This record gives sequence, C-alpha cells and structure tokens, in this order.
Amino acid sequence: MRIIRDYQFVEEQDRGAIAAIGNFDGVHIGHQAVIAQTRALAQAAGRPLGVMTFEPHPREYFAPDAPPFRLMNAEAKANRLKRLGVERLYEMNFNATLSALTAEEFAREVISKGLGLSGVVVGADFCFGKGRKGTVADLKTFGAQMGFDVHVVEIVETEAGEVSSTNIRTALTEGRPEDAARMLGHLHRIEGEVIRGDQRGRDLGYPTANMSIAGLHQPMFGVYAVKVDVLSGPHKGSYLGAASIGIRPTFDGKHPNIETFVFDFKGDLYGSHLSVALVAYLRPEERFDSLEALITQMDADCAHARQILASA
Repeated sequence: MRIIRDYQFVEEQDRGAIAAIGNFDGVHIGHQAVIAQTRALAQAAGRPLGVMTFEPHPREYFAPDAPPFRLMNAEAKANRLKRLGVERLYEMNFNATLSALTAEEFAREVISKGLGLSGVVVGADFCFGKGRKGTVADLKTFGAQMGFDVHVVEIVETEAGEVSSTNIRTALTEGRPEDAARMLGHLHRIEGEVIRGDQRGRDLGYPTANMSIAGLHQPMFGVYAVKVDVLSGPHKGSYLGAASIGIRPTFDGKHPNIETFVFDFKGDLYGSHLSVALVAYLRPEERFDSLEALITQMDADCAHARQILASA
C-alpha cells in the first residue's frame, strides 16, 4: 500500500484510482461495506483500490482541546486498511488550506485535479467542504462536471441499530467490547509502543507491558480479557492476557494508560509495538487497601480471563 499525503504533488502511478472517502475511524463494518463496493468497482475498471482519509481528524483540528474520541490512531488505521487490500491511501493533511475549500473547490482541486481520481465511493450521509455544506447530491453534480464517477453506499444497520463510530464509542464507554466488536467486524484494538512504567507489576509477580492511550477514546476503566499481537521486536507473535485500563488508583495514578499482562510469556517487550484486542470486560477499576488484596484480585482476574479466552 502506498500512502499519499499531499494532493498537490502526486506521482502518475497514484492517479486514476477509485477511492472511498471518509474518516474511517475504527474501520467498522459500515466502512468495510464502502471499501468492498470500492474494491468491486476498482477491479471491474482495472484501477487501483484507494481510500481517502484525513489527518488529523477534522474534529481534532477544529476542537483540539475536546476529550479524545478516536478509536484508532493513524498508524493503526493504515494497518487495518492495508489488511483490507487498499492499494492507495490518500491520507490528506487536514489543515487551514484544506478546511477552507468549499465543496466545489474540494471536488475540483483535490478529487479531480489533485489526485485525478476516476471514481469515488461515499456513505449516504457523506458531507464535505467548508462547513460540511457539500452533500452527496452536490458530489454527483460535481462528478458529472469534472469527470469522476460517484457511487453511494447505504448506511449499515444491525439488530442493535445503526453502525457508527459514535455507537461504537458508546459501547466501549459502557464496558461492552463484544457489542463494539459486532459493529466493528473485529475486536477493538489499542495499538502502540510499549513504554517504561513504574515497574510495580514486576514486583507483584505480574510484569506488564504499558502503553499510552493519549489521544484515543477511553473505554470503561477496568480489567479486560485480551488478545495480544506483538507486531515488532524479537517476540513477534500472538498471545493471550489480561489488561487494566485506567489510572491505577491503588498507586494514586493520574494519567490513563493500558497495562497488559501477557500469559505464559518471558521476555522484554520495551520498545515493541503491540496491538491489544479487548475481548471481554471483567470488572471495574478499584482501589485496594493492601498489595496482598491487589495480588489476590489479580490472580482471580487472570483465572477469569483465561476461562473466557479458552472459548473466545
């Protein structure tokens, strides 16, 4: 997969694709439906399969001090799109210039002249351009004028209702990772580099791989049964484990993170890139009066997680 970040400087091999357009936060089953239709169109036309997305997310750009909401960072999103067979990722830099383009200017300068897309695929609720004033009907009009095809995919619904990044965030906030997974089409994952913590887990007999969740939507604080993929370093592979998300109240922590205990593992994961998938929520985060009480609960948590993961 090739990543293109500037629509004003595009190599010829990266022009002419048929691309799905959107933020694709979470790459849920609705997004996958859009990409699947894009793939079919691209294959039929002999064109590269593309996805156009935006970094930073427009919500981050316009409200940088708002609470974190993203389901995945840019790297995790790119990894997921690559696994779906995307050949061109147009990761547009969402800045003052791009945000000021009217809907018509966006269609002309970015889609038509800049990237030279031969076709685009969008969801039925797609809006674009300054103030989000451009509609799907506008995009079809501009496409007819400027020489690119426009295809629209209807919003996907499940028994639980409409599939959306907002509803997935709600499920995670309420400690329902299974419901989030049904809408995502895959387990919700937190990806990042293992960083050095206070190393208290080592002293407790539970060494953990610590990762920041800064900038990401925070699932309900507590303990989870997880699947762990080590994506880099000498210990690459897939494992099972238990993870705690929160601020570590027993130790008066202040900054939320995720600490993952990898079952049956011996080794150093510092600096490795991990992908931690939330399988099931076990219990809320709580403060313990003693280390002995904490260790007893951790023993129970790991036994519970192993039981769940044995049938997951």
